[in-house]
Order: sequence, then structure tokens, then C-alpha cells
Amino acid sequence: MKYRIILTALLTGGAFMANAQTKPEETEKWEPVPNVVTAGKTASEAPSDAVVLFDGKTGLSQWKDVASGGDAKWNVNGDVLTVNKSAGNIETKKSFGSYQLHIEWKVPANITGTGQGRGNSGVFLASIGKGDDGYELQVLDSYNNKTYVNGMAGSIYKQFIPLANPTKPPGVWNTYDVIWTAPTFDGDKVKTPARVTVLFNGVLVQNNTELMGPTQYIGTPAYRKAHGPAPIKLQAHGDKSEPLSFRNIWVREL
Repeated sequence: MKYRIILTALLTGGAFMANAQTKPEETEKWEPVPNVVTAGKTASEAPSDAVVLFDGKTGLSQWKDVASGGDAKWNVNGDVLTVNKSAGNIETKKSFGSYQLHIEWKVPANITGTGQGRGNSGVFLASIGKGDDGYELQVLDSYNNKTYVNGMAGSIYKQFIPLANPTKPPGVWNTYDVIWTAPTFDGDKVKTPARVTVLFNGVLVQNNTELMGPTQYIGTPAYRKAHGPAPIKLQAHGDKSEPLSFRNIWVREL
């Protein structure tokens, strides 16, 4: 025990001596200087370096119809964008790699239906096909509405259950804040899988989650084909409940 105490004293003393010989400025970094970004006045308002995808001021100029590639035909009422189920999915005209996304959604106060047939939609974090192809962050009325838990709001659909359920009641706006790290490929083989962090109404529900591949409604997800930057897609789900709405959509490329 005596020798252990002596050895410890010698080692810690040596470390102290080494630190004492190091100047504070030797561990200071002055470059590169981060860009100045003006934050929004509220959590909903886009920061100065964001791409505003929808705020009601420019209509659907940032969006297109997925099936045809033509104009998006969802319904705009002021600063609210409402799903037009008969018109199909819409996606951004611009493609994105890794990014920070803010998006708000609300199901109607008079919503009907149960399970997956109640306010169903999705935010496809990377759209890689004309249908429901891509990586889906589920949108659903999960307030007192039972369904399979890897298909509830805040889930990565059919892959990962959310860590909590902070869904607000029908008629009240919900918020997703997302950090999306796009996958990389070597040929058609995945090099680094996609990762996603999601704050749902300020509550962490996906914590740097490593995705198994694009969303699969049936079967096991896997990375089967390489892709680069991709649009962000919003789903017009075919359930019969009243259509939900979105607002304050912006993205910061990383």
C-alpha cells in the first residue's frame, strides 16, 4: 500500500508539472471563425441562414407534385398548408444532404378514425422514389390513439419506437425539430448509415438513431441502392380521416 501511495504521488506530481509548463494560449483556437447566424425571434421563426420551405408568403413555390413533377396542389390558407389527399404526395424542388429541419403539424380538432387511420401522414427525410419511398418520420394523431408503437408519431416508421409520446391533443400544433445525417455509399454498398435526432414538442424522441435503411411497409429495411442528396417529402396518406395541416417549415443545410 505504501508503494502504491508513493507511485500515485509521483505520477500526479509529474502530470501537474507538465500542465504547469503548458501556456494557456497553446490550447486556444482562433480559427475558423463560425459564421454569424441571426436566430429567429421565436422557435418557429427561421434563422437567417435557413431555406424557408413554407411560411405562407410564397405559396408552394418550393414544392412540386411527386408523381408528375408539376405544381404541388395542396391547399394554402394564409400560413397554413393542408394536405390534399386526392392530389398525392409533394416534395421539395431542391435536394438536400444533411440538414436541420423545423416543421409544425396539426390534426383537426374534429378528427375521426382510429389507429393508423387517424391523421396519418409522414415527413420523408429523404425522398428516393415517386411513391412512399424514402426515410419516414411518422406523423399521426397519437394522443389517446392506440396503434403499433413503431408506427406512432415520432417513430421512424416500422423501424424505431419513439422514446416518449409528447403528442398534443387534436386541434393543437405539434413541432418536430430534426437533425438528419444523410447516408453515404461506396457504389451501392452503404458506407455510413443515415442517422436522425428528433425533438418532438421539445422532447427527445430519437437520439442519433442509426437507420436500418429506407422505410419498408412490408419486410425488413435495408440499404439496397445508393443515392445522393434528395428532396424532403410530405405524405398524402390514403386514410379516410380529416386531412391534417403543416406550417413554419424551414431547413438549414449542414
